[in-house]
Amino acid sequence: MNSAPSTEQVYQGVYAFYNNSNILEQQKASQWLSELQKSVYSWKIADELLQQKRDLHSCYFAAQTIRSKIQTSFHELPASAHESLRDSLMSYISQITVETDPVIVTQLCLAVSDLCLLMSTWRNPVVTLMERFSTTPENVWPLLVILTLIPEEINSRYLRLGSNRRDEIHRDLKKNSQTVLKFLLACLQTGGHDLSTQMRVIKCFTSWLSVHAIELCDITDNVIVGLCFRLLHSQETCVQMHEVAADFVCTLLQCFEVCKSVPVLEGQVFNGVMALEEPYNMSVAQEAIDKTVNFCRIFTVLAESFLERMLEESSLTGQPHYSIKALDLVLNCVGHYDYEVAEITFNLWFRLSEDLYNRSNDHLSSHFKPHFERLIGALLRHSQMEPDHEGLIEEGDLFLDFRRKVAELTKDVVFIVGSSNCFKQMFFSLQDPAVTWESSEAALFLMSTIAKNILPEENEVVPKVVEAILNLPANTHIAVRYTSVLLLGELCEWIECHPESLQAVLNFLLHSLQQKSGLPSAAAAALQSICSACRGHMTCHVSGLLQIANSLDSFEISNESVIGLLKGICIILSRLPSEEMTKATKEICGIQLTPLCQLLECDVKPERGKRSDPVFWIDRLAAILRHSNPNVREDEIHPMLSVLEEIWPVMSSVFVKYQADLRIMERTCRFIRYAIRCVGKQATPILEPLVKQMVHLYALYQHTCFLYLGSILVDEFAKNTSCTKGLLDMLQAFIEPTFQLLQVENGLRDHPDTVDDFFRLCSRYLQRSPLEFLQSPMITSIIQCALLACSLDHHDANISVMKFFCNLLHCGRDGESEAMRLLTYDIVAANGEALMMNLIHASVFCLQSHRLSDVADVMVELKALDGEKFSIFLQSALNALPKKNSGGCITMTETQLKESHQIITGSETQKAVSHALKDFVKLYR
Repeated sequence: MNSAPSTEQVYQGVYAFYNNSNILEQQKASQWLSELQKSVYSWKIADELLQQKRDLHSCYFAAQTIRSKIQTSFHELPASAHESLRDSLMSYISQITVETDPVIVTQLCLAVSDLCLLMSTWRNPVVTLMERFSTTPENVWPLLVILTLIPEEINSRYLRLGSNRRDEIHRDLKKNSQTVLKFLLACLQTGGHDLSTQMRVIKCFTSWLSVHAIELCDITDNVIVGLCFRLLHSQETCVQMHEVAADFVCTLLQCFEVCKSVPVLEGQVFNGVMALEEPYNMSVAQEAIDKTVNFCRIFTVLAESFLERMLEESSLTGQPHYSIKALDLVLNCVGHYDYEVAEITFNLWFRLSEDLYNRSNDHLSSHFKPHFERLIGALLRHSQMEPDHEGLIEEGDLFLDFRRKVAELTKDVVFIVGSSNCFKQMFFSLQDPAVTWESSEAALFLMSTIAKNILPEENEVVPKVVEAILNLPANTHIAVRYTSVLLLGELCEWIECHPESLQAVLNFLLHSLQQKSGLPSAAAAALQSICSACRGHMTCHVSGLLQIANSLDSFEISNESVIGLLKGICIILSRLPSEEMTKATKEICGIQLTPLCQLLECDVKPERGKRSDPVFWIDRLAAILRHSNPNVREDEIHPMLSVLEEIWPVMSSVFVKYQADLRIMERTCRFIRYAIRCVGKQATPILEPLVKQMVHLYALYQHTCFLYLGSILVDEFAKNTSCTKGLLDMLQAFIEPTFQLLQVENGLRDHPDTVDDFFRLCSRYLQRSPLEFLQSPMITSIIQCALLACSLDHHDANISVMKFFCNLLHCGRDGESEAMRLLTYDIVAANGEALMMNLIHASVFCLQSHRLSDVADVMVELKALDGEKFSIFLQSALNALPKKNSGGCITMTETQLKESHQIITGSETQKAVSHALKDFVKLYR
């Protein structure tokens, strides 16, 4: 937006956005208003709209604009305008009445709270706000909202306050906490019967407590704490108020994990929560599910807050800690009829089982064994399908997602009760004459989750389970059959140790493959698992497997299941003698090639996922080549070479016919990747025609999959001196279209996949033929591009750029050739300072914290190459950072700069540098 629009134009835009029935006009208005909000003119326009208060929509737009500008564009305002903005916002707050729309109030209060945090010259804003608004009843509402939001916004990633400013704010909040507490109590005394006032007071108290601005020792016997427990006890409490009270108690309990020196309050709160068991039971009886969920949250957080002490005290004294009673409350919730209530507790059980596993103390674990036995029993009940359910659980069903979480939890906790014991108990439950199909299916489901934990030598229960499955009656519910088949697949290691059962199992699975209603997909998965685990016993069944391969399209299974079966079959074929393997693999590949060739010869539009889609067949071929891994001697012709030579012309034709279709090109490159990896250096005959085709197509369409495939070729062939020049020529051909794409405005940001694959390719050259690559005239422009890409906050792209620099710097290490070392030193002399500047800038302003470990890798390599230059480069980069933020707060003192430099340069490992970087960037975030 090049010039400021008039106020009337803005009103028209807002009106069009909210009231125009023409969707296109509405979209135009939305885009125009969005551009306006990004412009520097929006500050003044929003101020004018709020002063005029013409209508609800324009006021909301203005308030939302002011809030977003303060959050994301505060740097646009000169320091001289900060006080004016504060005065305007205070004026707007003072004009709020009970009729003001709450959405507008929230936006204005957010704007004020963010300004309090950003504007370092605004000293003691909490006191200023309370002096201005606490005495006027109409202003108490927005004041409570602002006081609630200030602590909540301290860690906002938009504000980037920096640790110095956050520390300053925390000190101010603690200093003013007693004043705020008195104000909250006064609000309850004057308007305590008003539910909305009670709710705002509790929310504000919760907010200050969550950032530890209020000392726990100051709230023993506090009125608000007592109020929250009374609200939770009362059946008359409305749902919204109940949730607010529950949030407060959960926050208070979480504070006990950090501060453990308030035994009186701790005891009061623990007993208070334990006394909520009866209100919980009443909520269940009254089917008040929202309140039940709130109680479940409280009980779970109680157990989590005392978890460390529960374990420590029990471990030291040998007796259960008193807080272990909290687990009984949680298990009461796990027993609730609604599985969504039980799911709330899952994280607690994960944490507890992990701690017990790490401590590896059998006596300690025995204290918790009864609780986990009850848990597994409850999970068994929750995993049951409805008695009148027909068929299988459909994909996308929330209950299916819940069962997956149950499976993960059961695998994690079963070691405490013993996998064999659990498996036996489930099996014994199947023996009950009165057992229903849904309870049988649930037991089989849980057995399948722990089957791989059962010792393969087990001979008491598993043989009976397998026998029972193989002899299931024909009228067995489809879900029971489905889960039984999956259980067989999970027992693959046991079957491998009991080959006498293999033939019967294979016959059963083949029969299941030929059924309907979802059973074939389970059979395909089980057969794949058995092929992988029992490969030593499966070669005598090759003819049967080939029959299955020939009949794949007659089964009711997805293409994904077909691919899984092909994987299992090829694992077995890889154990055959070379000639037999080649013959069998050609047979299987031929089944997929025939329809693919037919597609190439006719003009049929590809339908994704259908047989007219080349990818349908290419993915199958890729699976065959990927999982064909025979043992081949150096002097032996690879049994898959002739298979590849037959397939390559077809794939070349696919490149030609579908060259504009990125998806088909990606899957074709994927096939060739697996084929090259399979055959290795013996695939040289197809290298030249493949590279020519890749270069030609990349120049036309810039499909990044060709860059990725290029990196595979370099990895496999670059050490072959006869291939090196051709592969470097390939890179040269890739560079021009790549740089054209990346050099336009926002090119790096808009094409992260290209950045990722291009620098992955360059890293391969550095790993396989570094000297030739470093001597190439391309290296300068590649490094310049990599320097620009340092700040790209895209997971894969950033990793590839950082690995490129790591590989580049590693070339200068001792032990490498002198020529390589000299070339690397020259590159560092020319680009080292810029590299460090970009790394530090990216770390502070662009990259997320979890990306800093990759930056640390580069720094470690640079330091190992030349520690003295590393120190100088780092000093320059730190000196170049701003010492104050847009709010006028000091971001980094001279002392902190020296300490950061000293810590980073003194760190010897990647992990240490990474920690040092993360601590440093907190100064700016």
